[in-house]
Amino acid sequence: MTREAVVPGGLDFQTLGRRDYWVVLATQSASTPHLIPLTVIVGPDVQDGQGLVVFGGVHGNEYEGPIAIKSLGHEIRTEDVRGRIILIPVLNPGAFNFGTRESTASDGLNLNRVFVESVGVTPTLSSITLQIVAFVRETIWPHADLVIDLHSCGKVFRCAQYASFTLHDDSDRTAERRELARWFGTPLIVCRPSSNSASGLLIDDAERHGKTTIGSELGWGESVNVDGVRYARHGVLAAAIHQGQLHGKINPIGHHASNTQQLAAETFSAAAPYRGHYEPVVECGERVTKGQTAGYVHDFARIDTAPHPIVAGVEGIVLSQAWDPRVDQNQPVLRVIQEIAH
Repeated sequence: MTREAVVPGGLDFQTLGRRDYWVVLATQSASTPHLIPLTVIVGPDVQDGQGLVVFGGVHGNEYEGPIAIKSLGHEIRTEDVRGRIILIPVLNPGAFNFGTRESTASDGLNLNRVFVESVGVTPTLSSITLQIVAFVRETIWPHADLVIDLHSCGKVFRCAQYASFTLHDDSDRTAERRELARWFGTPLIVCRPSSNSASGLLIDDAERHGKTTIGSELGWGESVNVDGVRYARHGVLAAAIHQGQLHGKINPIGHHASNTQQLAAETFSAAAPYRGHYEPVVECGERVTKGQTAGYVHDFARIDTAPHPIVAGVEGIVLSQAWDPRVDQNQPVLRVIQEIAH
């Protein structure tokens, strides 16, 4: 396939057919433009303002999403697309090329923390991250009403794999979102509160712009999780089919197929009391009781001191724990979620 290099204003989201682009964002060096891979496929039933967009590589050290989206770009047949599908396997190539969570080589910003009200309105050449925010808001949001954001925990946390959805004031829309999340097949489905106006998350910005959003955490450790790639690919295909953007049939997989998914909402986190090394004693996804020790923080500068227990403040399921044993004081090391009724 041949990719055309265009500035954001040169993207065509309307004409029938498939187009593969490199979206060019300027940097301080005119010889090294920032290139975002983007594929748009438009079918005969396309509607203004409607479509599915899926993002990978918002952070540069998360790989399940980019791999799944790249594979979907080869798998989805143009003749099967009914509406509009936008595939962006790597939204943040500067961070992705360096394998870092932040855009370390340019402005040092975390792309998934800067989608706030005032950011990206007047981007400058010195801040590529803010240009990406402006690109998403000005160029992508007008053409999509369903937003899927594929993440992994990198080296921040090890986690139980999950897809998430955001509560809506309309109970029918909440139920629709929950059903879309279930089709990923992950063991956990996490219910997120309504969008916070101060949040800098991409999916919260999408919610503020009236979109339906599905988030996910599909791996950890800067590796490629086999199930994580499978969940990502399947969830995107299912969403496209069920929302009428793609013709086809699809069957449940994983914990969706076995009816073993757990619906939960995050309720508790614990932090390290001092700099040290974290030792987990339960696995992510395991149940814990209130007051149960889930891990310890060791202080090797005081080798004869007993480790500090990290206990669960509620009964629930361990969602995530620190991945790197080396932890700083006040760093979150444990998150527990509680099951809620389906």
